[in-house]
Amino acid sequence: MAILVIGSIGLDTIETPFSEGPKTDILGGSASYFALAASYFDRVNLVAVVGDDFPSALVEVYRARQIDLAGLQTEPGKTFRWGGRYHLDYNTRDTLFTDLGVFGAFAPVVPNAYHSSEILFLANLQPHIQSSVSDQLGSAPRLRALDTMNHWIASARDELTEAIRRVDVVLIAEEEARQFAETPSLRAAARFIIGLGPRSLVIKQGSYGALLFTADGAFFSAPAYPLEEVRDPTGAGDSFAGGFLGHLGRRLAEGASLTLADYRRALVYGAIMGSFACEDFGVERLRRLTPDEIAARYREFVTFTHFESDW
Repeated sequence: MAILVIGSIGLDTIETPFSEGPKTDILGGSASYFALAASYFDRVNLVAVVGDDFPSALVEVYRARQIDLAGLQTEPGKTFRWGGRYHLDYNTRDTLFTDLGVFGAFAPVVPNAYHSSEILFLANLQPHIQSSVSDQLGSAPRLRALDTMNHWIASARDELTEAIRRVDVVLIAEEEARQFAETPSLRAAARFIIGLGPRSLVIKQGSYGALLFTADGAFFSAPAYPLEEVRDPTGAGDSFAGGFLGHLGRRLAEGASLTLADYRRALVYGAIMGSFACEDFGVERLRRLTPDEIAARYREFVTFTHFESDW
């Protein structure tokens, strides 16, 4: 059993109100955050591209976890780089620069050994690439999920619609769900997106939590974990996806048929992994995380979200 992720690996420059200057060349990218978060639940197969300037020491970050790198391509040129500056509330940020490097011509080729992966996660990529990868795998993955962003909604709407039709789960930020569905109502947006074919929709609400909608009308809400200190929210959404799909992958590995209860717990695990990612810069908190810490935070979620009905 394994989870296959297709996404970006990058070197980030991060500034926050409390960073005491920019943090440079931090390991980042959607595939990095997702793979490290998901690796606490299941084996991860990673497909991504880096330039020949990518530090070999950072490759060991993946190897230290149960992450297979047969799909990691190294091409002549520069590794993808991104810089961002966060505002005091951490919900808004300014992009300082984006240098796609070799990622700009990324054409993923999925190794044959990865075709047996139980779950496919198509991280934030051009929609036509997401569709291409999905087609490469035929009917193999039991569960397919994708993430997207406002840029693709505005510039490649038709291609994104086709990519969504190919998956079982869509993960999308709240403002992007409204943008794509062209409605201020999240319930209406959920009906629209699920109407395209996915069985489930996860709407990420950042520091407010996440919502789960299903094709049969079920709804579930999970709050965000109340952190005492946020150091860097970069990658929280991809870490959320890693926890969410990681739990579902673990359940499949156990031979389970996924139920609504599994998806609800997965939403909580997503919130947990997203919260850990925010506690340090880049992937550092995910690197030193322990299963006991994950279990302890899960128990906290059970405690502070439980209540007795008086009906």
